[in-house]
Amino acid sequence: MKQLMLGNKALARGLYEAGVSVVSSYPGTPSTEVTEELAKFDEVYSEWAPNEKVAMETAFGASLAGKRSFCGMKHVGLNVAADPLFTCSYTGVNGGMVICVADDAGMHSSQNEQDSRHYAEAAKIPMLEPADSSEALAFAKKAYEISEAFDTPVLIKMCTRIAHSQSVVETSERVVPKPKPYVKNIAKYVMSPANAIRRHPFVEERTLKLKELAETSDLNWVEMGGTELGIITSSTSYQYVKEVFGDTVSILKLGMVFPLPDQKIRDFAEKVDRLVVVEELDPIIENHVRALGIQVSGKDLFPICGEYSQNMVASVLGAEVHEGKKLGEDLPIRPPVMCAGCPHRGLFFALAKNKCTVLGDIGCYTLGAAAPLNAMEMTLCMGASISAIHGFNKALGEESEGKTVAVIGDSTFMHSGMTGLANVAYNQSNSTIIILDNSITGMTGHQQNPTTGYNIKGDPAGKIDLESLCRAMGYQRVRVVDPYDLAACDTAIKEELAAKEASVIISRRPCALLKYVKHNPPLVVNTDKCIGCKSCMRLGCPAISIKNGKAVIDNTLCVGCGVCSQLCRFGALGGAKE
Repeated sequence: MKQLMLGNKALARGLYEAGVSVVSSYPGTPSTEVTEELAKFDEVYSEWAPNEKVAMETAFGASLAGKRSFCGMKHVGLNVAADPLFTCSYTGVNGGMVICVADDAGMHSSQNEQDSRHYAEAAKIPMLEPADSSEALAFAKKAYEISEAFDTPVLIKMCTRIAHSQSVVETSERVVPKPKPYVKNIAKYVMSPANAIRRHPFVEERTLKLKELAETSDLNWVEMGGTELGIITSSTSYQYVKEVFGDTVSILKLGMVFPLPDQKIRDFAEKVDRLVVVEELDPIIENHVRALGIQVSGKDLFPICGEYSQNMVASVLGAEVHEGKKLGEDLPIRPPVMCAGCPHRGLFFALAKNKCTVLGDIGCYTLGAAAPLNAMEMTLCMGASISAIHGFNKALGEESEGKTVAVIGDSTFMHSGMTGLANVAYNQSNSTIIILDNSITGMTGHQQNPTTGYNIKGDPAGKIDLESLCRAMGYQRVRVVDPYDLAACDTAIKEELAAKEASVIISRRPCALLKYVKHNPPLVVNTDKCIGCKSCMRLGCPAISIKNGKAVIDNTLCVGCGVCSQLCRFGALGGAKE
C-alpha cells in the first residue's frame, strides 16, 4: 500500500517490516518519532532508556541473544553512546543491530552542529543515509542484511529535513527472520586487550569488504544527464540538486556514506567536465574525492555551517533562483519562551531575584537564560550542570558557594545527572543542586522517564523516588518546593545557599501542557487597581501584555497559575469575577 509518510515513521516501518524485536532509545529531536512509532507495534518490545549509552548496550544485548535490535538517538546522543559504539564494532553482532542517529544541521533544537559521519569513519561501522521516506524504509531493511552479512552494527543517518518531511512509501508485510542461537564465544565478545588485538584485523578486513559492496550496491547510483557538470551528493542535498537541475546534470547519489566507493567515483569523474560535491556540514565526501587525486569543488563554494536550500544550490552553481513569497518585514520578532503556566518560571524568577549564578542543563528550562529572566549562565551538555557547579565551587570556594546553583530537569538528571551528584557527595563541595521535576521529558514532546512511573506505552512501570535517591547518595538536606509558590522558592534558595553542606532542592510541579493537569480559570485584571507598573511583565509570561498602560491577560493562554498575582502589590490580578 502506498501512502505519504514522515521520514521517521517510514524508518520505523522499515525496521518493523525487517523483523526488529527489541528497541531501546533515548528521545532527542529530530530522532524521537522513530521509537514512538515503533512502540505502536505490539509485536516489538520498545522502551525509553535512561540515556543513549544504556540504549545502545541494551540493543547490543538483544543482538547478542540472536534477535534483531535497534536504538535511536540524535547526534549529540551518539557522543554519550560512543563507548559501546566503538567496541561493538570490534565484537560484531549476532542478530542484526541497527543504530539511527539524527543530525540537526541548522541547530533547530541542538547545542551544536556536529556531523555524525565522522563517527562511522572513526568506529569503522557502515553508515547508510536515506534521502527521503521511501529510502528510509528501504534502507532500514538493507541495514539488517548488511549487519548480519558483515557481522557489524549499521548506522543509519537521518537529519532534520528527512526525519520531519513526508514522501510516498510503499509498505509490505512484516517478516521476522529465524533468531540466531546465542553461542558462547569469549574470543569474540570479551574485549579484553588480548582478544581485542585479534579483533582489530577483522574490522579492517570487514571495511575492505564493505568498500567492495559500496562499489556494486544499489545504495549508490549514477544518474547521467548533461556532462558539463557532475555532482556527487547525498541526503537532503540530493533533493535540492534534483529540484534545481532535474536531469540536466549528472549525479552520483550516495546512499552508503561509509565506506565510500573509490572506482565508482573515479568512473563518474571521468564522464563529466566539472565535478562538485554538494554536502551539508563537513567535507567528508569531498575529502575522500580529493584523496583519490581528483579535482573537485565543494566547500570552496558552499558553506560549512548551517542547512542548505534549493536557492542556495542554484545561486552557488549558477542556476535560476526562484523567489518565493516572503513574509512582511513588519512582523514582530517572536523568540521562544517558556509556556504560560510553565512550572520553571517561578523558580527562575526566584533565582534571578536572589542574583544567583545559575549553571544550567539541557531541556526546555534552558529558556531560563532568555529575557526578561536572564537567569541561566551556562549550558553545556546533558548532566553538565551538576559536574560544573562542583568544579566551579572547588575553584572559587566561599566566593561562589553562597550564590551559585545548578539546575537540571528530572529526565536529564536520570540521563546524566546522578554521577555528577555522586561526585559532589563524594568529593564534598558545598553545592546547591535544583532538580526541576515537571513529571515528564518535556522538551522532546512528553516522553516518559524513570521518575514518572510509566513506560513508553503509558503502562505502569518502575518509578524512581528522587528524594530517596538523593538521600541514599549522601545528601542530608533534600527538600521539595512548589515553583508556583514564589515565597517558598525564595526561602528554599536562601536557606540552602546559606547551608554549609551540599543540598538538593526538588522543584516539583507537572508540566502545564500535560493532558491530565487540571488548570484554574484564567486570571483577570482589575483595571481600577492596575497602575501599569509592569511588575507582572518581569516574569516573561506570554499570556501577559500591556495595552493602553494597563496589564492585559490573554485568557486563551493563561492557565491560572497565579504566579503573576504574587508580584502585584496592588491586587490587580486575581480570579474570574463571580
